[in-house]
Amino acid sequence: MGTRAIISVKDLVKKYDDFTAVKGLSFEVFENEIFGLLGPNGAGKTTTLEIIETLREKTSGEVWVDGLSVDTDAGKIKQLIGVQLQAAGYYPNLNLVELIELFSGLYGSDVKPMEMLEKVNLQDKAKAKYKALSGGQKQRFSIATTLINSPKIIFLDEPTTGLDPQARRNLWDLITEIRDQGTTVVLTTHYMDEAEQLCDRVAFVEKGEIMVLDTPDNLIDQLVNSGFERKKEVKKANLEDVFISLTGKEWREG
Repeated sequence: MGTRAIISVKDLVKKYDDFTAVKGLSFEVFENEIFGLLGPNGAGKTTTLEIIETLREKTSGEVWVDGLSVDTDAGKIKQLIGVQLQAAGYYPNLNLVELIELFSGLYGSDVKPMEMLEKVNLQDKAKAKYKALSGGQKQRFSIATTLINSPKIIFLDEPTTGLDPQARRNLWDLITEIRDQGTTVVLTTHYMDEAEQLCDRVAFVEKGEIMVLDTPDNLIDQLVNSGFERKKEVKKANLEDVFISLTGKEWREG
């Protein structure tokens, strides 16, 4: 993880009529980190991401992505970032190669579909239609779509929701690999174990404001040092570890 801010958000405000969804948010994402935006539904996480992605207008404040302002450089920012393309669901009868060709045309990128599928371990499904994929395969495919334009930053909005434990752990490995290859990852999740495992730093957002921002370890240590005790004895493994050890961690389809 670098210490150069690749995303800088300052005093960000987003109002919808008389409702303020984002209330003066400020934070930085460092180059080559996995940064988690955490909080309950309606906290303003998705709105904030969409503003950074130049998909939604802000009311006020400043947002910079790799030194470019969302106000004046939206076109350049779009070329630097990878956003999950939900459009795959609109073309359920195209196979994965056809979908990647479609998306690379949208981006103006010249990619080899099989290479993109290999990155997310879907090469065996190249000729499968999108609608025939399992939940985990669909999520991996959606991550492949974020990588089509070789972005510096990718945004993942709740990437593992609804997946079984194997698919979830495999996706964690994939996200870590993507970061290890030099890409900055910004994700939202409701799973705190996922954030603790993956994220270098996390920001907790509630009612449009950041409550705390730090590394998972520091936040946990601060809570423990404040005298907090869990009601249940902490064991060295959890039930998900049991599940994985009993059923294996290999890719499963279906």
